[in-house]
Amino acid sequence: MADIFAQQLETLRAHALDRHLREIGSAQGPIVDLAGKRLINFSSNDYLGLANDPRLREAAIAAIAEFGVGAGTSRLISGTQSPHLRLEIALAKWKGTQAALSFSSGYAAAVGTLPALVAKGDVVLLDKLCHASLIDGARLSGAIIRVFPHNHLGKLESHLEWAQREHAGKRILIVTESVFSMDGDAAPLRELLELKKRFCALLLLDEAHAIGVIGPNGRGLAAAENLNKDVDVQMGTLSKALGVSGGYICGSRSLIEWLINRARSFIYSTAPPPAIAAAALAAVDFLASPDGEERRLLLRQRIKLMQELLPVRPATPNRPDRTVDRVSSAIFPWVAGAEQAAIDLARALQKEGFFVPAIRYPTVAKGSARLRITVTAAHSEDQIRALCEAIARLSA
Repeated sequence: MADIFAQQLETLRAHALDRHLREIGSAQGPIVDLAGKRLINFSSNDYLGLANDPRLREAAIAAIAEFGVGAGTSRLISGTQSPHLRLEIALAKWKGTQAALSFSSGYAAAVGTLPALVAKGDVVLLDKLCHASLIDGARLSGAIIRVFPHNHLGKLESHLEWAQREHAGKRILIVTESVFSMDGDAAPLRELLELKKRFCALLLLDEAHAIGVIGPNGRGLAAAENLNKDVDVQMGTLSKALGVSGGYICGSRSLIEWLINRARSFIYSTAPPPAIAAAALAAVDFLASPDGEERRLLLRQRIKLMQELLPVRPATPNRPDRTVDRVSSAIFPWVAGAEQAAIDLARALQKEGFFVPAIRYPTVAKGSARLRITVTAAHSEDQIRALCEAIARLSA
């Protein structure tokens, strides 16, 4: 059996697709310690620099002193502690929905929620670039799955017509992201909602990479476009801009009560540690405050500087060059194309003091390997300038 895995690993290596864990010997931040070397980190989703923020650390420490470390059991047994409920009340208020439910991870939120929304005979329509967790959740549901090309409204409309005709009376669920994790572009939300209403479908919107970055107080794309009430299911993460870990679903009170009773990843998982919930609450409170909005505006300035300084991205057959996106996200893909080319550029940047790992298949399509550069509010202007200069020089 071991020989089988060795052969499979050798195949991965031959195609430059093998991956390895890297030990970070420091807290998350704009500078990290990798194998004893200090590197400027442009790979983290800690967009607002909250992962090591004193507010969150103090909230977690206080919760440990009061509630201990582990929750002990699942939420439906005796694992629902006060910090969990406080967090969910704050999330719902912040997102402008009736209720919210937190999960141990964003992945758990997806694979628990989708099978609770649709079942065998129903139809799920997925954007081609949806996150793996959304794809896995759709597969677990047993529903019929159709994929539409990325942000292709015409094809989505065609799928909706087909679903309404061939599966009359069945539930239709459109699934997309507000900001896509590997390209950093946004969904055409207003147009998607028009199609959703016309065909009496539901919409699940994953705001993972928009939260903390876009919209008033970082509440996401739906809030930025004043469409909050039209989105049926708002999914998000506590693990990126909020600096902690976990995921959540926001929506109507009846939706949340249904998930409590039917989302298997919620029902059959031990509750997240109360200290994590307390730290997440501190992050939500911070984002909803004037100080939080000031931090978000600082991030916007850093994003604008990166947009101005990063050289024009080379076009590839898999990803034509796009110079204009619907929103300005904190994600900047530098597409190298071949897997080995992306690895070589990442290694060259690491020698110059930058940590930007290569992203390869199956995370992105074959032939569209890239560096996924992320900018945070914690980066200095000098750090951003230095990275852009290094990329221009190494890619010339």
